[in-house]
Amino acid sequence: MTTIHLVRHGENDYVKQGKLAGRLPGVHLNDKGRAQAAALAAWFKDQPIKAVYASPLERTLETAAPIAEALGLPVIPRPGLLEMEIGAWAGKSLKRLALRKDWRIVQHSPSRFRFPNGESFPEAQARIAAELETLAALHKKPQASFICVFHSDPIKLALSHFLGQPLDLFQRIAVSPGSVSTVHLGPAGGAMVAGVNVLPPKAPAA
Repeated sequence: MTTIHLVRHGENDYVKQGKLAGRLPGVHLNDKGRAQAAALAAWFKDQPIKAVYASPLERTLETAAPIAEALGLPVIPRPGLLEMEIGAWAGKSLKRLALRKDWRIVQHSPSRFRFPNGESFPEAQARIAAELETLAALHKKPQASFICVFHSDPIKLALSHFLGQPLDLFQRIAVSPGSVSTVHLGPAGGAMVAGVNVLPPKAPAA
């Protein structure tokens, strides 16, 4: 089986302030986020990881860098791991968005929602699932293991896909900053979700 560790990037000020960063440039880890990245690096250091992939946004690359350094590996950016394209919602506060009529659709029927000037949830799920399958095909050796550092909703969409769960239930999955979720993919198409939202032992308190 091939093992994929789905790592959410560490905290940044958008997360701390309850805002959606989307694909905005210049969103960096804050002090807590850097501590979370260091905890991830310490946890993965002695594990048999073959590659470290990351979304090409700053906060994901900054989370992946210490992990890759601890493993003696490069960080390989993958556009297929990008955050959802949330269009006009980028930079908006969750409190303000929660007042919109379409917020209820996002929370309860996301399969029917497309972000203004952005992606739909089904499109994003298909993109992420295809990217993870492509990467898994590069690591077919028995017990091959690699890391993907990316974003909350894409990770939840990936987990929902591999669980065979309806997309409209994906919001029930929790994925915290600096957390690890693990999926095993079998050679015949089987999948097993082995862990969700696991925080490294040395991670800073929430």
